Amino acid sequence: MIRKAEKTDLIIIKKITDACTQNLIDQNIFQWNKEYPSLATFEKDIKEEVLYVYIDKRKIVGCIMFSEEKDPHYNNVKWITPDGHNLYIHRLAVHPKNQKQGIARKMMDFAENFGKEKGMKSIRLDTFSQNPRNIKFYRERGYKKLGDVYFSKQSKDPFHCFEKLIKRI
Repeated sequence: MIRKAEKTDLIIIKKITDACTQNLIDQNIFQWNKEYPSLATFEKDIKEEVLYVYIDKRKIVGCIMFSEEKDPHYNNVKWITPDGHNLYIHRLAVHPKNQKQGIARKMMDFAENFGKEKGMKSIRLDTFSQNPRNIKFYRERGYKKLGDVYFSKQSKDPFHCFEKLIKRI
């Protein structure tokens, strides 16, 4: 089941992303760290009602954030579609104990269907260039790599920007 995150979910969500961060670091993938994603970031997501949680057996095991708000880091990316009516995905996480069960796929299906229902032109996102599993995941879903952005508080390595059309333009 997927539902909007609530304030009472905050600590669980942070524990999930902390576990994901450590799991990635253990694989020498330095995508997230102690600064990102932060508790304050998730508080803002919840307040703006753009964060969703995945519940399995009455327990939160994953989260995904999506909104129409474009991060200024994306301004220099040559997107397929013009700006406006695009859905941006951030902070997709599944607890390491629950990975490889199709949960991330279900959360992406949910976000993409939300975008289609709202008449969005495309889904846009970024993923860490040093995370081959994520890159493969998005490519297999039909996302096209369009350019790179940098988040200096996270890594010296780039994040690849991807876009997928969900409506004919």
